[in-house]
Amino acid sequence: MKAQTIARELALLALPQLSKAQKKLAQSQPRELQLTLEEMMLKAISTLREETQEALEAATAELQRSNDRLLNSQTRASDVEGARVMTAEAIELVQTAINRLGQALEMPETINNFNRPDVRSYALELLVKATEETAQVDLLLSKSIVDWQLGRLPKIDRDILRLAVTEIVYLGLEERIAINEAIELAKRYSDDQGRKLINGVLRRVTEQLKSGV
Repeated sequence: MKAQTIARELALLALPQLSKAQKKLAQSQPRELQLTLEEMMLKAISTLREETQEALEAATAELQRSNDRLLNSQTRASDVEGARVMTAEAIELVQTAINRLGQALEMPETINNFNRPDVRSYALELLVKATEETAQVDLLLSKSIVDWQLGRLPKIDRDILRLAVTEIVYLGLEERIAINEAIELAKRYSDDQGRKLINGVLRRVTEQLKSGV
């Protein structure tokens, strides 16, 4: 997994804590700011560990339920159709469990790469810029949201958008890559509606930037 991808996820997980520490961050010296942001990233790592454990526990429960469905299809189904339905439910539960296990297996890579200098450096740079330029980023996003308000979006969708715009405007990330990376985060942390919204808003942001509005 690329350093920026790992750093971006860490920044996303640390970003919700920024609002709680906004005043402290504004008054911090550069070294203090870095230490505070690193502390937030450590909390983000802790969150990832908890999510990994929860994903594994959920996958275990789903596999057990799948096993129960298969047993019931053999012993309790009154006809072929009933057995078919129970088997289909069992297969669906197994697929869900596999998806959860896939997510859980990705998380340790993010956790283990936290101490990579390139990961820490980019995550800190992204968090610092997202903090410093929140007002300008939010202004740009507000102009790009149709029939809705930025403040009414789910927090996770808002944070994904803020990070993507920060990378495009202030860190020089190519627009196409920023949008794709934001969508990948949305697939993992948001839902289908959030993913579509993020895609649409960021495309309108890029149109604004190109037109100079």
